[in-house]
Amino acid sequence: MKFVILHGTRATSRDHWFPWLKAELEALGHEVWTPDLPDADRPNIDKYNEYLLGQGWDFDNNVIIGHSSGSVAILGLLQALPEGTKINTAILVGSFTERLLENPRFETLKEIFEKPFNFEQIKQKARRFIFVHSRDDHICPIEQAEDLCQKLNGEMIRFDGMGHFIIKHDPRFDKFPELLEITKTKVL
Repeated sequence: MKFVILHGTRATSRDHWFPWLKAELEALGHEVWTPDLPDADRPNIDKYNEYLLGQGWDFDNNVIIGHSSGSVAILGLLQALPEGTKINTAILVGSFTERLLENPRFETLKEIFEKPFNFEQIKQKARRFIFVHSRDDHICPIEQAEDLCQKLNGEMIRFDGMGHFIIKHDPRFDKFPELLEITKTKVL
């Protein structure tokens, strides 16, 4: 199976648990692409889609895992996929809605929401949606992920004590074995 892992704001493909998960999935025989999204300090859905769709990657039947703004980028990517292309599974880790922009601290995220999401169209571009969130995520409130999950008829997997799943807040997130287990049991 083919996997894409999309990092979040102010991150790269080499941060947090992304390289570890890539190596683990490759060890299981899967092809994994972990692109560095352009201008990730200020996520922009059009820039992201132009970059992702311009690399020649075949997204059909992929599993796309996104963290934070990378999970929101999945929604924009699915909406922009060519007709007839459908991914296997979208796994959205630490996701959020545009309500996050009500906090001026997150002004840099506004360009990821420039185009309204058409959730009916997005639902048609993935066989399943899995949301992974910690109840104590102090950056992205779990209620926003639950709202997205409901709109997409997804499955919500909740954790306690894991925050936003990043090394800055917890050094254990150079790995994410719980996410690998979710992938093995729910997707593979």
